[in-house]
Amino acid sequence: MNILQAVVLGIVQGLTEFLPVSSSAHLVLVPWALGWELDPEPAFVFNVLIQLGTLVGVIVYFRADLLSLVRAAVRGLVSRHPLADPDSRLAWLIALATLPAAAAGVLIKPLVEQAFENPAIVSAELLVTAGLLWLGERVGRRQRSLTGLTAHDALWVGIAQAFALFPGISRSGSTIAAGLGRDLTRTDAARLSFLMSVPVMIGAGAIASLDLLASPTAFAQLAPLAAGFAVAAVVGYISIRWFLGYLSRRPLTPFAIYCLVVGAAGLLANLYA
Repeated sequence: MNILQAVVLGIVQGLTEFLPVSSSAHLVLVPWALGWELDPEPAFVFNVLIQLGTLVGVIVYFRADLLSLVRAAVRGLVSRHPLADPDSRLAWLIALATLPAAAAGVLIKPLVEQAFENPAIVSAELLVTAGLLWLGERVGRRQRSLTGLTAHDALWVGIAQAFALFPGISRSGSTIAAGLGRDLTRTDAARLSFLMSVPVMIGAGAIASLDLLASPTAFAQLAPLAAGFAVAAVVGYISIRWFLGYLSRRPLTPFAIYCLVVGAAGLLANLYA
């Protein structure tokens, strides 16, 4: 992978990580559509590691919220009342919501890696994302805030996040739709989704870093990774700001239509390739 390809994929990652359209699907389909011949194993590691760029974007955007959650959780542990403070309670519920994806990541990692090599599967799973977004808009009543979040809510959204390990099933899309299904407002469902992404991205990045260190081409991948990382961080931050503003006024339906169109086009292209 050269620097230009890395920059293009960094832009793709930054734009699509937090929009409910599956960044992993786009990181598979864009190179395939452009005819890039990328080595599957280094490409998979690259795709996971540039998520750390968007991780920087979400940490910068939510820095005050994250600092408040960590401080409250520590205070709760020290006082031996970890669930007394609303911020401490939310922090532990986010940790609980992370468990399904963490367990799934260990158990099904080979299946996920294989899916990254198959554009037809990725395209089909974009149709799943379209369905989830459509259901989320129609099932939820959008009346609750994060202050009323329960352990049942957290596990429900966490299970949705676990399914999003597969490319094509949007992490933000599935978790926001699950939050809407639990009657959260659009903006609170998105806020929960973005805060949940922090521990998941850290864990995935740590595992991918070990894979990179074990790769014989690790040194050659550093420059493209740095370029993709930097671009993804900047574009990801901008994407979060825009999307939260969008959700305060409009529904997810256009993103469902987009996933439907791109998924169907990908399937047709694979059928006639």
